[in-house]
Amino acid sequence: MKRGSTLFLKVAVIFIGIPVLALCLFLLPQIAGEANEAAERGSDIAYVVYGILMVMYVSAVPFYFALYQSFNLLNYIDKNQAFSELSVTALKKIKNSALVISGLYVVAIPFVYILAEVDDAPGLILIGMVMIFAPMVIAVFAAVLQRLLQDAIDIKSENDLIV
Repeated sequence: MKRGSTLFLKVAVIFIGIPVLALCLFLLPQIAGEANEAAERGSDIAYVVYGILMVMYVSAVPFYFALYQSFNLLNYIDKNQAFSELSVTALKKIKNSALVISGLYVVAIPFVYILAEVDDAPGLILIGMVMIFAPMVIAVFAAVLQRLLQDAIDIKSENDLIV
């Protein structure tokens, strides 16, 4: 396969990571500063915001790990190693990262509920649920691809033994 055939997907992976990096570097510290001011005024809601921010920062680690594994998977495709154990391992790591992200947001849902009750904003619960189910869909998709790829590798190895 030509080396540049996955160039578009590699660029897309990079562009997916840029907004999350901007969020972690600019928006989340600003929210933390405002929560800190609220805590100094004696507001208990600041600690709820701290919990949500902590989950968001921690979830960035498996997110970027999954992006790195996606980039590796695209490199394997470029090197004609798409049907290898390396690809299966990369898909497994992507699946596990998505499950970790989903689990982190399950932990954050009580904080989101408290914040939604205080602000009288029930739409926050929906946003929290999206943050749980979107990584779950990615995990299921990666698991299906992992299984299909493993079956294809098994069939290929059986055919290599026959010949």
